Amino acid sequence: MSTTPVRVSAAVLIIGNEILSGRTQDTNLAYLATKLNEYGIQIHEARVVPDVEDAIVEAVNALRHRYDYVFTTGGIGPTHDDITADCVAKAFGVPLVVNEEIAAMLRKRPSPPEVMESRMRMARIPEGGDLVRNPLGPPGFYIGNVYVMAGIPQVMQAMIGALDGQLRRGETIRSRSVTAHLSEGQIARPLGDIQNRYPHIDLGSYPFYRKDVYGTTLVMRGSVEADLDAMLDDVRQMIVALGGTPLNEERG
Repeated sequence: MSTTPVRVSAAVLIIGNEILSGRTQDTNLAYLATKLNEYGIQIHEARVVPDVEDAIVEAVNALRHRYDYVFTTGGIGPTHDDITADCVAKAFGVPLVVNEEIAAMLRKRPSPPEVMESRMRMARIPEGGDLVRNPLGPPGFYIGNVYVMAGIPQVMQAMIGALDGQLRRGETIRSRSVTAHLSEGQIARPLGDIQNRYPHIDLGSYPFYRKDVYGTTLVMRGSVEADLDAMLDDVRQMIVALGGTPLNEERG
């Protein structure tokens, strides 16, 4: 059996009243989970908080001490409710300062004074922070292990893409899955025995009901391909022993 791989952990903090109200459906978490896995970083926790200073500050401080990285989305625009920069600065106990590179970028687009004043809010970053590049517009920023990005999916995707090669890398997680027309109750005990033989692989069961048939999809996630294949073989044998047929095998 292979040794347990080194893993780099992350949390995602999704900021915005519009997410909690249901008005906007978040798609950033799924994209980040996939992209960060390509970078060898695994999301262990995700939170959604409102545009409330105390909630954001508490969440930033809790998560940054628990995980290797924290990625926030939302709240870095020009309006009064875009308070993420203020909250991250407060969490780190530092003032906000105007980043001249962002300010110069914003000034290139002529605007009435009152509009420019609002837009300049996007030039503020916590003292000691640096920029997360954005090929589509003004950068985000990072300070310590906290990376602050836009909530607009296309912009967030551009920002996380710009971090390729800049983050500490761990093991990339691979997957195997197989489906059977067996209930969770039928597979529970032997599935637990298999999990005990491979403690370093995450083995999950996901039940479904469609076309009057109960079934379960079994998903294995780990970083060692050989061990994943060995576990998949054990799961196949379990399914057959219980009178089922392994279906829809996938590798990822």
